[in-house]
Amino acid sequence: MGYKFSLVLSREITDGESTILKEAGCTSAVFGTDSLPTNAETIVTKMDFDDTISPTLAEAIESALEAVKLVPDLSVPGLTVPAQPAGPIDQEPKVVAGEMIEETAAEVTEETATAKKTSTRKASTSKKVEVAAEA
Repeated sequence: MGYKFSLVLSREITDGESTILKEAGCTSAVFGTDSLPTNAETIVTKMDFDDTISPTLAEAIESALEAVKLVPDLSVPGLTVPAQPAGPIDQEPKVVAGEMIEETAAEVTEETATAKKTSTRKASTSKKVEVAAEA
């Protein structure tokens, strides 16, 4: 799973223009037709992305916008970004080495009470010692 977002283009594109976009880095885009959000009668192309290559969502979107600039007279009047993870995509989940210890709630409560009893300290009675330095 990668960064998901959609671009709504200003018009319907040709097969040649979709080839330009794919060659410019939009290989993960799925092209479809839609209507312009501000005018339902205007048919446009919508590009749905699931980018697993870019390290951040911002870079994925910037890359797609740069690709659109390569097609003459084409712009992006709409961008949709659904909620998704805020950080970079981890290809492999990080595993912390160790072992799982199963304890009951009663054991944990008993250990906590014991730890509190042994960690109480008596007030320290320290003496102030003055040292004279000889020159």
